[in-house]
Amino acid sequence: MNDAEPARIPFDPAILFKALFLAVIAVFVLVPLLATLLGGFKSLGELRVNPFGLPRHWEWQNYADILFSARYWQLLRNSLVISTLAVTLTLIVASMAAFTFAHVRFYGSSMLLSYLTLGLLFPAATAVLPLFIKVRDLGLLDTYFGVALPQVAFSLAMSVLLLRRFFKDIPYELLEAALVDGCSYIKFFRYVTLPLSRPILATVGTITFVNSWNAYLLPLVMLNTDALYPWPLGIMVYQGEYSSEWHLILAFITLTILPTVILFLLAQKHIVAGLTAGAVKG
Repeated sequence: MNDAEPARIPFDPAILFKALFLAVIAVFVLVPLLATLLGGFKSLGELRVNPFGLPRHWEWQNYADILFSARYWQLLRNSLVISTLAVTLTLIVASMAAFTFAHVRFYGSSMLLSYLTLGLLFPAATAVLPLFIKVRDLGLLDTYFGVALPQVAFSLAMSVLLLRRFFKDIPYELLEAALVDGCSYIKFFRYVTLPLSRPILATVGTITFVNSWNAYLLPLVMLNTDALYPWPLGIMVYQGEYSSEWHLILAFITLTILPTVILFLLAQKHIVAGLTAGAVKG
């Protein structure tokens, strides 16, 4: 008999509770997605009597009709243009503001940052009327910028907070050494800070893209031309005065959220790295 028996690891109930908790969260997330996906393969009558089960007859034509329609790709293009504008402007403005708050000392910086973070307390719905008046005065009604600029404004508070926390974790000795060597703040921001900040830039960009992609209220208020509608407004095509074609709506939603799911999967590693950066100090 061998005396050097491996020590038994005691059972930790915390691991079981954690696994159960994650399983419950996964069910809450996946069940609506699967129900939406499968609902697009059903007829309207079957969807009413069997909303969560597998389709008895797979209606592939529901997805085919949407994919081969020019209207679907027009809505997708409009959403892509608006979301790309929102992400680009948010990253440019928020990164410069966050770098200033993180490394440049000036009178009133903390008060200005606190004022900026007040934007987290107010959703876009509370400022629809002032936004509409301002966009109208700027002559941007019924344009892509008329939708993207308000989205950028409401994305800045969270974006600046995330970026500022990451920028402050960059060793201050790098900035001191760069300044001694004659490097300006702008060059340090361009050639040192931004290359080191790819994880948090991916995080902020993905969050902004998803929020812009799914926005409904601002495009509804700012756009009047049907040709400029993004995909959330395109759902109204399948809604009549007395009834709605829910099987086509579910198929349409499945196809339009697919780009954001793919984007999240591609950027998942960078998102996790960006959100956890600075959480542990060693």
